[in-house]
Amino acid sequence: MWQRPGPLERLATVINDRIHLYKEVALDLARGCLVRAGEPVHLRPQSYEVLKYLVENKGRLISKDKIIEAVWQGRAVTDGSLGKCIEEVRDALGEDAGQYVRNVRGRGYIFDPDPIGNGKSLSLRSEEINVVSMVIEDEEDDNRAGSQDAKRTDTGLQTDFAHEANANTAALTLLSKVPRYDALALLVLAGLLVTAAGAFTYMKFRSSTRAPAITSIAILPFANVSGDPNLEYLSDGIGEGITNTLSQLPALRVMSRNSVFRYKGREIDALAVGRDLSVQAVLTGRVVQRDDVLSVSVELVDARDNSNIWGEQFNRKLPDLVSLQSEISRDVSRKLQTRLSGADERKLAKNYTANEEAYRLYLQGRYYYLKLTQPEIRKAISFYQQAIDADPTYALAYAGMADAYRTLPIGGWVPSKEAFPQAKAAANRALELDDDLTEAHVVLGWVEFWFDWDWNAAEKELKRAIELSPNNSDAHRAYAQLLSNLARHDEAIAEAKLARELDPLTLITEALEGQFLFYAGHYDEAISRLHTTLQINPDFWVAHNNLGRVYLHQGRFDEAIDELQKAIKLSNGTTEPVTQMGYAFAKSGRRPQALATLTELRSFAQNHYVPAYNFAMIYNGLDEKDQALAYLERSLEEREVQITFIKIDMRWDELRSDPRFQEIMRRVGLAP
Repeated sequence: MWQRPGPLERLATVINDRIHLYKEVALDLARGCLVRAGEPVHLRPQSYEVLKYLVENKGRLISKDKIIEAVWQGRAVTDGSLGKCIEEVRDALGEDAGQYVRNVRGRGYIFDPDPIGNGKSLSLRSEEINVVSMVIEDEEDDNRAGSQDAKRTDTGLQTDFAHEANANTAALTLLSKVPRYDALALLVLAGLLVTAAGAFTYMKFRSSTRAPAITSIAILPFANVSGDPNLEYLSDGIGEGITNTLSQLPALRVMSRNSVFRYKGREIDALAVGRDLSVQAVLTGRVVQRDDVLSVSVELVDARDNSNIWGEQFNRKLPDLVSLQSEISRDVSRKLQTRLSGADERKLAKNYTANEEAYRLYLQGRYYYLKLTQPEIRKAISFYQQAIDADPTYALAYAGMADAYRTLPIGGWVPSKEAFPQAKAAANRALELDDDLTEAHVVLGWVEFWFDWDWNAAEKELKRAIELSPNNSDAHRAYAQLLSNLARHDEAIAEAKLARELDPLTLITEALEGQFLFYAGHYDEAISRLHTTLQINPDFWVAHNNLGRVYLHQGRFDEAIDELQKAIKLSNGTTEPVTQMGYAFAKSGRRPQALATLTELRSFAQNHYVPAYNFAMIYNGLDEKDQALAYLERSLEEREVQITFIKIDMRWDELRSDPRFQEIMRRVGLAP
């Protein structure tokens, strides 16, 4: 005979091989898929099995190890693979996924279709109530982490015991309202609720004895799972925005985009990333846009033991995109238990624009700028300008435009007089709007250095940038470059080392440290550092170029030419390694090849910008002093970036006694 199930025994209804989850969402067991309103929703087989296993154990907290054992059945797999399945499940479930599929830090996952007990779904079995109670308290406790003191006092313990007593009373009150189905069941329920109250006290005590706050993190490139490559700028931009926001916290070391971007599109092993980057935590994310709704799933993993710290799915309308970055950054800092001052809280909450269109245009500008080719940088400038047109008070867009303009002459693509004034104007405007904007101070420092030759002003700007963001590797690297060109070699090497330690896999930081060591006369150390750079990426042309410079100075001509040939091949048309090759040919006695290189540069200069300094260098190698000095004069008039190296570049040593060279040095501001 059929009996009505008790209130603590009801399960999800299975009808025609379907398990109803909520609303119009169900698992179709016959077809092995998730369906919404009768239509299949795509899930990879492993992700489907993970969801099915959680549904079969609904309302019960399941450890990651148990899920992996049940789904993968002994096959080798990492927690990261499970995390990706959970993210895919949440994406498939849609905007309600966050409340139904939840994770509990360091413990596992739970599928709870009725977390607040509103009766729309089925109640939990009695043996699960104590577990769920602990889950809820644990999550609330985590949300307060980072804002409470971890010290434990007798008063605090007494307060917890008072909470326990209140919870016991509440449990008995609850029992009085439950229909009397079975006296034994009621007694079991009472015991379980009392156990839950005791668990509450334990969880409170556990939260007070947490591990120390995590002080270093890598935010890996967010994955674009929308299937639309045109939205790549959005996933890249959100991840980088979180990086930039968290980088402002002095107690937290955050890897820059340069170090983490190598992991884009790769299967992630948090332990390996932590080892490579010397960080304690790794944040991954997935971004999907459906119509005007943006879903961002994030997972924070402890890179020391690969355990899950926290994960969440954020579903926002596109107009809320601006605040989303700050919200995620704030949540991450709390989960890391980072202690925040009032100023730190304001930094995390700060939005540079309230205009969603301006923000999206800025992200597109940043996306193209980071490709670092002349056409892409010019496209970036166009997007930055559109962002400024949409919001004329958008300081970050001005800073982005300034950075783009200052990169063009440094890359040797346009004359200094064409780009640096534009960069300076944009940087100054950014600082008028927000004087605490680190990025603008860095750009202004570069301009004062490369173009204005105002060494004191440049140093002031770069020190200000470091003061605002002590862990900003770009600021330390820029300051190291300034110190090196001023022949303050020991200081330059110290700053370069700090920049590398803050951001250990950034190629340009590694290669420039080798350059600074070279100019300081530490040739063996320079070679070692440049070889380390090439171990990270054998195709990085700057490292080959700098290594060729060292070999050339040591008279190792064949090795130098071999490295410079690699640099030319890999540099995508940059004239810098071609110039170094012309000088190497000249100094190694291969005059015809050196003259041929000059002819090649002249031909290229008919349609493209080539710095006068490049011609001066090759004539210098050919020992044609008058021609070399004439081109140096032209480089001086054009205020080219390269001429700021004449104080430390040993290749000019043979001309230092010439009054014409001394006058050039004086006018650049590098001689009394």
